Amino acid sequence: MEDKMNIPLTAAEQSALWTQYMNDTLATCVNRHFLEKVEDAEVRPIIEWTLETAIENILLMKDIFKKDNFPVPIGFNDQDVNVTAPKLFSDSYKLSYLRHMSIIALGASGSALGLATRKDIVAFFKRILEKAIQLQDLTRDLMLKQGTYIKSPILSLPDKVEFAETQQYLAGFFGKKRAFTSIEVTHLFYNIQTNAIGKALITGFAQTTERKEIKDFFIRGKDIAQKHIESFGAFLQDEDLPVPMTWDAHISDSTVQVFSDKLLMYHVMAMIASGIGFYGAAMAASPRRDLAIKYATLIPEISLYLEDGASLMIKNGWMEEPPQANDRDKLIKK
Repeated sequence: MEDKMNIPLTAAEQSALWTQYMNDTLATCVNRHFLEKVEDAEVRPIIEWTLETAIENILLMKDIFKKDNFPVPIGFNDQDVNVTAPKLFSDSYKLSYLRHMSIIALGASGSALGLATRKDIVAFFKRILEKAIQLQDLTRDLMLKQGTYIKSPILSLPDKVEFAETQQYLAGFFGKKRAFTSIEVTHLFYNIQTNAIGKALITGFAQTTERKEIKDFFIRGKDIAQKHIESFGAFLQDEDLPVPMTWDAHISDSTVQVFSDKLLMYHVMAMIASGIGFYGAAMAASPRRDLAIKYATLIPEISLYLEDGASLMIKNGWMEEPPQANDRDKLIKK
């Protein structure tokens, strides 16, 4: 009979905790530098709150790891950030960045909650979800107040409910194309925003890293992001819809390294992985063939970039492995 007081962590719970720990240790490094260089008195409290939340999360996870005899991941620490380095991003960009991180956290914590069963793990990820919602509210409200929040396009309200009557609804290459649905517009708009935030981040990383192979990798990522922004923007422009602005002007001219190359690579890889998920969701929600195929052609490109990044991390000894299933063949031969 199962010991109700000693329920082991499931694979889903292990992976969610491991990923959350890695991301929170990264967040402490990023937000420590943000806090050191922030100038806007209204932005400062949000960065402070985000940093305190990440530290609290780490302490809670360490307690869980200790109770379950789970090796505490290395993650990131003081050696991965130079808090005295000059300011790299504007305070407005920091707000947009934190808002984007809250959206990623909403999705990740929701998935973790959907698969978690142990009461303490469920309670922990409920907390993560609540904090993500709170960060979303804090950043949105301030960006609206300061006039930096970029809203998705406003569409005319429909006159009536309609049903698709012909295969023309799916067309995209030949014949008359139907207008994009609000769902398709939303995904296009958000994926442009995601690439714009990522492009600015990776540009700042490229100009501050000292290793040529890392710099070249980031330059390649910057070019990919720009290409995707232009591809998605062209779809919106064809429908006479606005294209979100980029954040290129919000990067300083500093070339002093702020974060370790290990942290830079992990951060970019994590954002690319989430981006692939966004593209997959957009492709599934886009019945118009030309748009769905565009996503289908872009996903392999960023997947290959992700794979090359993983090879670079392994080569430099930066790829910390998540928990793995037992290798039975290896155990048998041992």
